[in-house]
Amino acid sequence: MYADHLNGFVYKGKPENYPKATSMDPPADPNTVLISDCGDSTHWLKYRADNGKLADDKPGGRRSITAEVKQQSDRKWKVTRFAVKEIGSC
Repeated sequence: MYADHLNGFVYKGKPENYPKATSMDPPADPNTVLISDCGDSTHWLKYRADNGKLADDKPGGRRSITAEVKQQSDRKWKVTRFAVKEIGSC
């Protein structure tokens, strides 16, 4: 998105996300959590900043999003893996 900003694009609308923890390891006192979502970008599209027109003809839609977060030695949590798949992947 930062590259799009530098190239004169903006996103309008609002994505919908409903992430859920799908696993915790170890279960009793987790230090690793996997998070899954089926994000919906149907109403969050890319536009040209200079004229407000759609940047392309790619529709939004539902896509699989997964993340792994791990607790660090300072007890803070950090995203260690993150993946966004193609439209229609969920």
